[in-house]
Amino acid sequence: MNIADLRKSYEKAELNEHASHADPLKQFDQWLQEAIKGEVPEPNAMTLATVASNLRPSTRVVLVKGYDERGIVWYTNYDSQKGQELAGNPWAALQFHWVELERVVRIEGLVEKISDAESDAYFHSRPLDSRIGAWASPQSQVIDDRTVLVTAAARYAAKFLLQPPRPPHWGGYRLKPDTWQFWQGRKSRLHDRLRYRLDGGNWVRERLAP
Repeated sequence: MNIADLRKSYEKAELNEHASHADPLKQFDQWLQEAIKGEVPEPNAMTLATVASNLRPSTRVVLVKGYDERGIVWYTNYDSQKGQELAGNPWAALQFHWVELERVVRIEGLVEKISDAESDAYFHSRPLDSRIGAWASPQSQVIDDRTVLVTAAARYAAKFLLQPPRPPHWGGYRLKPDTWQFWQGRKSRLHDRLRYRLDGGNWVRERLAP
């Protein structure tokens, strides 16, 4: 099959600027809860886009672990590629794509590290294997083979037993949104697309052409 011939008609729902929430966080919460209830695979998965000092963008999928009026939170290795890029350029973008619901949410804003107390609390809530893995993986670095990871995991498991502390190079980030976009697929490619932008401390909601 010619990939250019692949097409889908989006007809599941609509997004009306008059019926949507005035607060984008409430609109996001509604859509995320609907994705969870709809049993969308990994509804908490989001693409994180960062930009390196040489202006090359990069993306990867991470899992949202919290959100409130302060922003969107995820956890990772601070020494990873994304961590290094955020250290040099703290502006980033997130995207959720719930294929089954024909919906996309895009979020842009400034990123900051969360507090040590927040990172500690989440780290100690993780399964033991995941906590050991945070020590064992030199994320984004070149390694010879998988044996490097397995050996490191065994070494740290023997060292820490059941109580591994949070590594100093591991913790949370919070993106503080200044722009949200909500996209709902519609028939004939006339999709619904709403943007919320922060203006003087208030959210301005406006429709964009798809």
